Amino acid sequence: MENIAIEKMDIKDLDDVGSIERSNPLTLWSKEMFIEEMRNPFAYCFVMRKEEGTELRVIGFICFRNVLEESELLNICVHSDYRRRGVGRKLMHFYVEFCRQRGIETFHLEVNISNHSAIHLYRLFSYESSGRRKNFYQGMFDALLMTKQV
Repeated sequence: MENIAIEKMDIKDLDDVGSIERSNPLTLWSKEMFIEEMRNPFAYCFVMRKEEGTELRVIGFICFRNVLEESELLNICVHSDYRRRGVGRKLMHFYVEFCRQRGIETFHLEVNISNHSAIHLYRLFSYESSGRRKNFYQGMFDALLMTKQV
């Protein structure tokens, strides 16, 4: 995929980000939640844009927090038109490299146990299962805790 850029998320991106977020009902964040993360001094939120004609379209995003040598992936989502096209892998690669350059040694995340494609993606980046939270999502689905050590 060519003509893509990963840039810091801006308030003006939130309508597009919200639209992408609503396409995945398993992890629905509100606009206020994104704003809160963008204001958090330990949090990072980025969007991936793709050039389409004369416009740049937001096709995915990623949000995470870094504290000392640890990072927690909070949210990653790809526009439904771009799933299974390597966008998630590019966002994850960006995330891992961004964090490594800042001395991160341990990565954490939680994922809905029924989100098989996300679990597969995380395993490609050497995440391993480290626990489970019962009925964490919507009071019905378990969260799989995953960790990666550098």
